[in-house]
Amino acid sequence: CAVKAAQVLSEIAKNEEMKTPCIEADLVLALVPLLESTDQEMLLHAGRAIGRICYDNRDLQEELVKVGVITSLVRILTDYAESEPLVHVDLLALCNLADLDTAKEALSKTKVAEQLVKQLRRAENHERLELVFEVLQALAENDALKVQLVEAGVQEVLSEILLRLQGSSQAEDTCILKAASDLIVSLLLGGKKGNTDGQLILLALYKCHTIRLLISESGFLKTGKKNLGLILLMINGNYVRMVQLGVIHQLLDLLDKHVESGDVSVQHAALSALRNLAIPVVNKVQMLEEGVAERIQALLRSEMPPVQFKLLGTLRMLAAGQADAAEILGQDPMLLNRLVQWCNANDHTSVRGEANRLLVSILHHNRSQEVVKAIQEAQGVKHLVSMTTSEHAAMQNEALNALAIASAINLETLEESFKESQLVQSLHKLLQDDKTSPEVKYNSMGLLCSLLNSGDLRQEIEEDKIKETLEQLCSHSNANVVKEAVTTLQVLRGET
Repeated sequence: CAVKAAQVLSEIAKNEEMKTPCIEADLVLALVPLLESTDQEMLLHAGRAIGRICYDNRDLQEELVKVGVITSLVRILTDYAESEPLVHVDLLALCNLADLDTAKEALSKTKVAEQLVKQLRRAENHERLELVFEVLQALAENDALKVQLVEAGVQEVLSEILLRLQGSSQAEDTCILKAASDLIVSLLLGGKKGNTDGQLILLALYKCHTIRLLISESGFLKTGKKNLGLILLMINGNYVRMVQLGVIHQLLDLLDKHVESGDVSVQHAALSALRNLAIPVVNKVQMLEEGVAERIQALLRSEMPPVQFKLLGTLRMLAAGQADAAEILGQDPMLLNRLVQWCNANDHTSVRGEANRLLVSILHHNRSQEVVKAIQEAQGVKHLVSMTTSEHAAMQNEALNALAIASAINLETLEESFKESQLVQSLHKLLQDDKTSPEVKYNSMGLLCSLLNSGDLRQEIEEDKIKETLEQLCSHSNANVVKEAVTTLQVLRGET
């Protein structure tokens, strides 16, 4: 009668009100031993009854793990892999238990990864695929299981699924693509810098085209920019490896395809990825050699602020510490003219700020007369002067340092622009304002020292009575400010 009794209990447990009486009667512990049966009908009804009684009851689920139900579930999945009803019940049970840390720990000591990959490969309908993905997603939160899944070849199956569904516009297929990309992200999450397992997982996913397919046009559009961003953000120490593997060209191809169509989400995500990949110095060199800076400049005509912002950030990251790149960017008339336009983008402060910062970066990283002249001809100097009055001290300092560098290189070329933009008067206000940070005051005086090499600007400085302000700063609370005030006064008086 055991099979019939289990069947009755599985029906009774469908009713929410009957779950408590079943628990109070200790029916769960009475049903668990039946999972060792070789009778498939017994396993089916006992499994359903246990699953329904324990659904959404964490305490009972923990109890099931303690009494060894995990071993039974993996055995059933192994022995009856082709029995659709049993596999379905088994997967539901694993899905309910997999969120428990104790269950993950128990599963890591079994060959569940191997069996789940087999089920993923043989799944013939969307419902089964979604169920397997849900179990895998939970298990991928465990480092040991993550490695086991890759060793079992989950990346190969994921690649097959992505290839099979690529280009499909059906909603069901899109859901599966999204589930596949979510799993890939989960497999990569937690791969810390220098972590061998994390690097092995990344390499396995990339070699089997799983990541490449996500970055491809159709795969990306179906799985969204969030997952692509996460994939590239969460691999931390593997930025260099990704560039070596050739991901740059895929991102550039993706950008090329969407420059004309104006798909903002694609452009934004691809540029975000390129910017992050450009952080390591070794990557900058390779990316520049492969023409990244030139290729992404095609987006200069974009009218979408999110794309403009990411483009500017990517170019700035590429130029950081790279004199050659800064020189190329600093002598590109189209880029400089566009930058100056964006420096006037009053409706989009983030774009305006990033445009100014790229101008500063170009000057800072390539100290050549040609670049200074090009920026001056593009009328970019007035924006750098305006940047000295930013509400952010960091941006003020960047602008002051860039102007000091430009002044030291070619003051004669910039003299007229400085006068028109009232640079001297702006510096005086910074020195007079008690709210100005000590570092900004210090850098303002450093720039003043450079300006004193110009007769006309020296005259402006004297007429604006900056000398009195400098004398007051000689008693400032900050020692560096005092030292620089003394030095600037000496230069102003012609003592040094």
